[in-house]
Amino acid sequence: MTRDFENKTVFITGAAKGQGRGVALAFAKQGANIIAFDLGEKIEYPAYNRSSNKELEVLKEEVIALGGKIEIFAGDVRNAKDVQNAVENGAKSFGTIDILFSNAGICAYCLSHELTENEWDAMIDINLKGSWLVSKYVIPYFIKQKSGVIIYNSSVAGLRGMNRISHYAASKHALVGLAKSQAIELAPHGVRVLTIHPTGVNTPMNDGLAEMEGSTPIEIAERSAGNLIPVPWVEVEDVANSVLFLASDKARYITGSQYLLDAGLLTR
Repeated sequence: MTRDFENKTVFITGAAKGQGRGVALAFAKQGANIIAFDLGEKIEYPAYNRSSNKELEVLKEEVIALGGKIEIFAGDVRNAKDVQNAVENGAKSFGTIDILFSNAGICAYCLSHELTENEWDAMIDINLKGSWLVSKYVIPYFIKQKSGVIIYNSSVAGLRGMNRISHYAASKHALVGLAKSQAIELAPHGVRVLTIHPTGVNTPMNDGLAEMEGSTPIEIAERSAGNLIPVPWVEVEDVANSVLFLASDKARYITGSQYLLDAGLLTR
């Protein structure tokens, strides 16, 4: 097995489960050091989010079992002190940070005019402000070493409108504007910035959304996706493979772009 990321350090938010966990394990298999950041506790909105520190500890055990190195940090991406602590102490442990996969995010259904202000704020603050905050503290390391890659996990909802998730779509569209602007700012420093746009992914978030709707994950996927390739969703390893490619030297001239992993959905 090739180890394309030997001695590289990757900072991952929302790392304890779902896409973040899959990406962390994929990088660990490729020799990367992992700085894993996740909430580690339940939050009020959305109600299905039942994060716990145990998930971070399990991830740590899995990375170590692969022969990898990992530092874990529990915190809220909306809290600058939490983020700064994880970035600074993670970088201190491994010397620097080379790659940021900004993945922490939430989703929930509601018509736009029926959202509460708190629900809107939670969606925007976690999905958008949280992504910006992490980049704010990681970017100085990239500028200093004149290299780095930022990959924001957006969504197909970041490139189109979607029913009953206007606050989610707004947050994911905004990541595109953030990434494109940072790509311009950071290109002189050898730093690349991208967004990825998966269709539905087979993760615990699907289970949570189904629970809120009194439905099943497959029913939710079939109702919302409309993938051109006849699959209800893509798998976590598909996301991980895409992130590894975009973070690698094979993608050295890709920046400011939106990478689609949509099973053809946006072609319809």
